[in-house]
Amino acid sequence: MTIEFGDTERSLSDTLTGMIASIRGDTITLRELMVEIGEQGFLLLCALLTLPFLIPVSIPGVSTVFGAAIILISLAITLNRLPWLPRRILDRQIDTEKLVPTLRKGAAFVAKLDRFVRPRLHGLTQGAVMNRFNGLMIMAGGVLLMFPLGLVPLSNTLPAIAILLLSLGIIQRDGLTVAAGYFFLVATTIYFTMLGYAAFAAGQGLSNFFIS
Repeated sequence: MTIEFGDTERSLSDTLTGMIASIRGDTITLRELMVEIGEQGFLLLCALLTLPFLIPVSIPGVSTVFGAAIILISLAITLNRLPWLPRRILDRQIDTEKLVPTLRKGAAFVAKLDRFVRPRLHGLTQGAVMNRFNGLMIMAGGVLLMFPLGLVPLSNTLPAIAILLLSLGIIQRDGLTVAAGYFFLVATTIYFTMLGYAAFAAGQGLSNFFIS
C-alpha cells in the first residue's frame, strides 16, 4: 500500500495532540498511527536515535545499527512514502488504553522544545523539494554515522549532532537549525577526510620506511 505524506506547517506537539484526539475505539494499528503522524514521527525517531552518541566517544557496533535505521527512515522521508514493513507489523492491533497516556506524556515533553526551536528561514524547510533534500541530508548523516572508525573521538558525535539538528529543524520548520545541521555535516566530512588523509600518509610513510 502506497501512502504519501503531505507537507505540514504544524509543530510536532500540535501533530501529536491532534493525533491523540483522533484516536477512537479500543485498538489502533501501527499503519493508522504512521499515516496520521506522517513524516514528523519518523523525524522524531531519527532525533531519538542520535541521543546515545552526543558524547565525544564512539560506541562501536551501536552506530552501525542506529545508522542503518536512520538511513531507512530518511529514505522513507525522501521518497515521501511509508517505509516497508511486514503487514503483520503494520496491521497489528495496539491497545489504545495504554497507548494514549504514553502519547500524552510525549506530547507534553515535545511541547517544551517549541520554546527553543521555532519557524524561521522558511526557505530551508518549506515545500516538497526541500523536505526531500533534507531527507537526503539525514541519510548522508546516517552513512557517516556508520563509518567503522572504532574509538576515534567525535566520529559518532559530529554526524549525530548533524542528524539531530536536521530532524528537529525540519519538524519545527526552523531553517536556522537545519542550516546548523548542514554545517555539522560539512564539518564531519572534513574531519573524516582529514582522518583518511592522515591514515594514508602514515601508511605511505611506513611503506617508504620498510622499502628503504
